[in-house]
Amino acid sequence: MNESMNISTKTFLSAIIILILLLLGAGILTQIIPQGAYDYTLEAGQSKIVPDSYHEITSDPLPIYKWIAAPIAVLFTSEGVIIITIILFLLIIGGSIGILNEAHILSSIIAEIIKHFSSKKYLLLRLIILIFMALGAFIGIFEEVIPLIPLILSLSYALGFNALTGLGMSLFATGIGFAAAVSNPFTIGVAQKIVDLPVFSGALYRLVIFALTYFILSTLIILYAKKIESKESEVIKYDKKGSKKAVHWFIVWMSVLILLILLSPFVSWISSYNLPIIGLVFLIAGFGSGLKSNYNLKETLKFFLKGAGSLLPGVILILLATGVKHIIQTGLIMDTILYYAANAVSKSSPFTAILLIYLLVFIMNFFIGSGSAKAFIIMPIVAPLLDMLGISRQLGVLAFQFGDGFSNVLYPTNAVLLIGIGIAGISYSKWFKWVIKYQILLGVLSVVALYIGLVIKF
Repeated sequence: MNESMNISTKTFLSAIIILILLLLGAGILTQIIPQGAYDYTLEAGQSKIVPDSYHEITSDPLPIYKWIAAPIAVLFTSEGVIIITIILFLLIIGGSIGILNEAHILSSIIAEIIKHFSSKKYLLLRLIILIFMALGAFIGIFEEVIPLIPLILSLSYALGFNALTGLGMSLFATGIGFAAAVSNPFTIGVAQKIVDLPVFSGALYRLVIFALTYFILSTLIILYAKKIESKESEVIKYDKKGSKKAVHWFIVWMSVLILLILLSPFVSWISSYNLPIIGLVFLIAGFGSGLKSNYNLKETLKFFLKGAGSLLPGVILILLATGVKHIIQTGLIMDTILYYAANAVSKSSPFTAILLIYLLVFIMNFFIGSGSAKAFIIMPIVAPLLDMLGISRQLGVLAFQFGDGFSNVLYPTNAVLLIGIGIAGISYSKWFKWVIKYQILLGVLSVVALYIGLVIKF
């Protein structure tokens, strides 16, 4: 195991097969489910659904050639710019990590961490999980953790653990924090604004949920780490050291990066251009580290291109994953699914209704990864149903954030997840088997939290 970001062939092929099957499945659904649509208005740059505006559409079913073309066709839609931005971000991160790897910057940092925490590795594990969960819960970070995955994976191996432990305390912890959020601006902030609640109100109950989720997750991952420690994992020592000047350069720019991430919820221009800014900072950190390690510009560029090239398979995964959503949308069945789900909610008891809302968001997240985009689509429909059933809108927001976040680290249509497990060399089937037990437990915790919220009129 090293700090590079190569996506393993086995993981890539297994993900390709799964995504192709999902593309075909989405295409078949467009032939079965009736076509229909809601009316939309534009608000804050997002398409917001108009409640009670659903109407059926008579149109030819989506032809098969459009199923096949979906991964490319999606680039020419309104989401094309976002997808291209994510792809460029990924390649920049891969290239920068390639430079840092050749210059032994990350290995120097890992060696220093091990020196200070070798006798307190489980305390370190709890601390790392807390940091990554907090990034998701308080700031709404998810895609932005990709640059840190190689470092945490390498640290996991150096501590005597394995790749699953490394992903558990980084990518998985961030995703769980995103769901058990306290002030996530992209789910809670947007959803509360749409349903006319004070932004980040009800934080005390969510803080209790966050603390409980953190305790459960960190304890379970530590138990797993103790079980596999040095058994299925080879302890890797990091003896190669990078230039002190280069290491200091990298640390300074990472400090700038952390500061920008912390400021992003409060500074609109940073929030709007989060990925490009992070990519630029990492580019400066990577190239500067290479040049300060006495490599010339040509050598540094060579390392960058090699690192970026290692993540080209990730580009294919991103296009296939976004293609699934594109088929559902262009097949005009997304709103039909939403309409029938809303009808089921309106005819249910309060507790069943809140569970159905949770389940609706959980399912919709398979097709729409963006939390804020889902909020603009779902919450305008859900809000009047909550009022009609005597359920607080605050509880509806809680159900929304549970349904949105937990499945981010489960679905193969989430490109960030596929890239994360690809870097770790873990197949999706292996990841699914490992993560599903945590998902079931977190699902039970979500149901209990929603029931308590209903009882206490949260």
